[in-house]
Amino acid sequence: MTEDQDLADKETLHGHVKWFDPGKGFGFVVADRGGPDILLHANVLRNFGQSSVADGSGISLIAQTTQRGMQAVEVLTIEPPESDVEAGDVLTEDDVDLANAGPLEPARVKWFDKGKGFGFANVFGKAEDVFVHVEVLRRSGFADLQPGEAVSLRAIDGSRGRMAVLVASWDAVLQHRDGD
Repeated sequence: MTEDQDLADKETLHGHVKWFDPGKGFGFVVADRGGPDILLHANVLRNFGQSSVADGSGISLIAQTTQRGMQAVEVLTIEPPESDVEAGDVLTEDDVDLANAGPLEPARVKWFDKGKGFGFANVFGKAEDVFVHVEVLRRSGFADLQPGEAVSLRAIDGSRGRMAVLVASWDAVLQHRDGD
């Protein structure tokens, strides 16, 4: 197959994440235009800079038809899903003045327990932990975090310490700096 034929077999699509299981290492995307589900492998997601993606997230990707069906070969963008959580259940964006949040900073996940609904990360060069709530994670387009995973985050000083208000892929901080 020539390179031109290979490119012709690929198409850019937008849709939403039907489900993604970081433990299994894959999930499926449903294209807005319809058609068969699109396999999203963890390696393709990792190339985008994330180890997970929240169910219901909007996603733009490049897909290719293979002998096993449609498969994502590159993730272009991820948009967080619409929230279905009661406003009183968690800290919401309305409760946080993002002007008071720090800049986007590179961090590493210390631990995260999806069952408990929270975890902690360490910003590079800073000693204190940053609390990460599962709803902030979901609102940022992630489903889970793995220990040691590199991410970017914005945090505020809360009554019990620093807490994340936004989580992004690890290279988002570099893209943000390049855009300044």
